Amino acid sequence: MDIRNIQGYANFFMTILLVILLYGYIIHLYRSEKKGEKDYEKYANIALDDEIDSTPIESDPSTQAENEEQIK
Repeated sequence: MDIRNIQGYANFFMTILLVILLYGYIIHLYRSEKKGEKDYEKYANIALDDEIDSTPIESDPSTQAENEEQIK
């Protein structure tokens, strides 16, 4: 078995592995959106709405706690 055959087999198995990982990631995104854990549509809109005064997608819990302490 020469190096060209080994490279061919490695390329084939790597392609199969990457396809499996891609489909697994797509299924993960779909399930987490259906469960209501994350809304990835909001993240997709970042490219369209990137003004300096745009509202943040998610608030930072540490800064939110600091702001609540300052108010009290």
